Amino acid sequence: MNAISRAPVPPPTRPARLDPFLSQKLRFWSLVAMVLLVYVHGYNLHSRYLQPWTPVDEALSPGTFVQYFLANGLLRFRIPILFAISGYLFAHHDASAPHGVRVKRRLRTLLLPYLLWSAIGLGFTWALEQYPPTRQLVVEAALSIFGPQNPLVSGYSPGELLLRWLLLPVPFQLWFLRSLLVYNLAYPWIRKAVARGPWVYFSIAGLLWFTEFGIPPLFEGTGLVFFALGVWLRKTEFNVLTPPRWFRLGLFAAVWVLLLAVKTWLAFYFEHPPFLLMLFLHKTAEALGVLVMWFGADGLVRAAMRRSWFGWLTGFSFMIYVLHVPLVNYATEAALRAWPGQNLLVFLLLPLAIVALAVLLGAALRRLVPGVYGVLTGGRGL
Repeated sequence: MNAISRAPVPPPTRPARLDPFLSQKLRFWSLVAMVLLVYVHGYNLHSRYLQPWTPVDEALSPGTFVQYFLANGLLRFRIPILFAISGYLFAHHDASAPHGVRVKRRLRTLLLPYLLWSAIGLGFTWALEQYPPTRQLVVEAALSIFGPQNPLVSGYSPGELLLRWLLLPVPFQLWFLRSLLVYNLAYPWIRKAVARGPWVYFSIAGLLWFTEFGIPPLFEGTGLVFFALGVWLRKTEFNVLTPPRWFRLGLFAAVWVLLLAVKTWLAFYFEHPPFLLMLFLHKTAEALGVLVMWFGADGLVRAAMRRSWFGWLTGFSFMIYVLHVPLVNYATEAALRAWPGQNLLVFLLLPLAIVALAVLLGAALRRLVPGVYGVLTGGRGL
């Protein structure tokens, strides 16, 4: 026993290389999901805050139908697929270093960008509030968690500023980084749970996901399901490139679109759409969207990743993610003020402009001050 206990600990081993096409596929969806995120957050109908059961307070028209169908329907698979990719990659690098060492790295790649971009969002909003025209954009965007009676960052107390910086950022999309850090910390327990009792784990986590239950900032159902799904897929060496035998692309895609069309119609028809029905349609479509897009878009992935410019763009996925909110919200208010009634056009074009701005700024920072760029992105895209 003594000889065994004194045996040297083997050094960390490099993980097996990912299949080349799988690597391309992960990069493709990391970028595309971020672009779709900008579109979801660029939704400009009322009410602006989208939940699975959110109704539309505007008249039904082709433009309003399309916008809701996309923003609160077809594009909603993007967060589940990002969590699944994150879990898969974290599990893939299991042997690269002890868990404690990997978590310390995640403080640099997740926590530091979270704190920096949360502060940038606060500072940017405060700067806009110093001039009456842009102050009105902040008020109209209604991003304050303290309601219309306290809409401005410049009016926050020190405690409210600290809360917004650390836990409830103005760039609200940063919740994903916060949750991802929690799941990285809890990874040994998640790995053990999906290895020893996957049916039990996914039954409980799936219920939390379906009911939208969570305890921010500790956990929420989407990450509990899809981050763990990525871990399980990697640890079981599931062939994620070959569709399961039961998967029928045409059938699944048709059901996906049909469910979302029904959900969109309900959002317009009812002042208070049926809560459970809307939740069921939303969550079922979310899961179908992950399957349809992951297994059904391989031709698009191959075509895109053959283009050198598209491969170059994938290096700026993180910049698109961190930069777009609250910029897209304030820009939406400005665009609708300049072009009233052009809601669909603003929805279709403004996110592309925000993405282009994020890429251009990222490219400039990476070229001129790579050290700063590395800190802001947690070392991504260098």
